[in-house]
Amino acid sequence: MSIITISRGTFSGGKMLAEYLAQKLGYKCIDRDRIVERAAASGVSQDDLRLAIEKPPTFLGQSGHTQYRYLALIQAALTAEVRNGNAIYHGLAGHLLLRGVPNILRTRIIAPMQVRISMVKKQLTYSDSEAIAYIEKMDRDRRKWTQFLYGSDWGDPSLYDMLLNLEYMSIGDAGEIICSALKQPRFEFTPECQRAIDDLALASLIRANLALDPATSDLELEVTALAGSVSFKGELLSAGQAKEITRIARSVPGVKAVQLGKVVVVDRF
Repeated sequence: MSIITISRGTFSGGKMLAEYLAQKLGYKCIDRDRIVERAAASGVSQDDLRLAIEKPPTFLGQSGHTQYRYLALIQAALTAEVRNGNAIYHGLAGHLLLRGVPNILRTRIIAPMQVRISMVKKQLTYSDSEAIAYIEKMDRDRRKWTQFLYGSDWGDPSLYDMLLNLEYMSIGDAGEIICSALKQPRFEFTPECQRAIDDLALASLIRANLALDPATSDLELEVTALAGSVSFKGELLSAGQAKEITRIARSVPGVKAVQLGKVVVVDRF
């Protein structure tokens, strides 16, 4: 029982590899659309959520805060989907959204530009030049997105446990390599892994609820959970928001204690 994240550029073969692995291993295959659909169940627009995870902000301020709010919903949806293991997520920044959870197999899939162009042309009937422009734009946006949110270079190989190039390797060959890696103790879904993802799921759900509640939707807080004890770090706009944070957190099943020692009220006027 494991969790696999597959990071890939546009039309690099990652989707096909995820579907192959899901069938071979009997795992749940989760893509961006499934996460967006689950996150949108809270009442936000699916189109707005997709834009938030596809487009880097053009400036700081409201655009950045809007993305923060939508990212909170996306992370809560993803952790809820994968928290029981036996799951493969192929989408943007899964390895970063699940950061801190041990034993996840974080894979990066690449393919030469000509292979990617061929795939784009088959599905979108673009010319070579149109396909190149499309791929380059999508890759550029993804790189900016991860840099803005995490200060990380999307293509940095140190963020992954495994990088596979599909230039000469078939989907089946790549799948066999990943399956072999899953047999290593390093990627077992241990009780420690379960506790870590349960903590992350709880913290993510609280952060999403804060983003949705009118009393706290203007905040950007760091939320941490450890065995039911939840702590917060960040700036409040009024003293009354501290009570609202406590109210919202305590309404979430599994919360045993709430600590506000690292939040401060800031006068922005």
